Amino acid sequence: MSFALILSLAMAGSGCASYRAGPEGETLDPLEPINRPIYVFNDWLDRWLLRPVAKGYDTVAPKPVKYAVTNFFSNWATPVYVVNHVLQGSVGAAARQTARFAINTTLGLGGIIDAAQDANLPREDTGFGITLGKWGAGDGPYMMLPLFGPSNPRDAVGLFADRAIDPINNYKNASRRDKLRILRIIDRRRQLLSADKAVREAADPYIFVREAYLQMRRYRITGQQAEDDLDDFEAEFEQMLEEESAGGT
Repeated sequence: MSFALILSLAMAGSGCASYRAGPEGETLDPLEPINRPIYVFNDWLDRWLLRPVAKGYDTVAPKPVKYAVTNFFSNWATPVYVVNHVLQGSVGAAARQTARFAINTTLGLGGIIDAAQDANLPREDTGFGITLGKWGAGDGPYMMLPLFGPSNPRDAVGLFADRAIDPINNYKNASRRDKLRILRIIDRRRQLLSADKAVREAADPYIFVREAYLQMRRYRITGQQAEDDLDDFEAEFEQMLEEESAGGT
């Protein structure tokens, strides 16, 4: 069954409702029979390809290079943030991110230096999935996408909308564009290496990833924290990314 068909069926069944809460508060996961095999495939690909490559890169690359690469991709994701802040009605955030992009692209040498941080202009990331959530669109059933990982119908639509306006994906030179995409994947996986232990030690890694994702997305859209042992996942994850992009030697 194609991903497009799965997405269409999920969207048709979800409407504006949320499938997250069951009658006793448990997470409903109607697509679990499909999600788990996809999770196993993604995990296999990660174990044998992405994680070893990311660990090798993390070991070999000097810290300044890793910081520069992370800053570069963070900078060129900023136009996506700006568009979505405007769509969310957050004019102030859109203005701040526009200024951040201008400073880092010029004074920051294309973004390899986070010069805007010194101007008190931190990254305020967002995406079309969050925009749809703030507009009132329900999340629908939890989905595990091949290669892309945890999602839901709303966020899957948001993912492809964001990719459509992503400057890296729209770079004219196909050869350079593909190399940048590969490097971005490696850099993103490197940033998540510190989370591997928590996932591997979970009693059920699939459920751990699912609950962490759902809680993080709910917090990003509503600001509501969950009341269980994953409360601090979002804060710790954001802190990790901030430390990675802060630069230094």
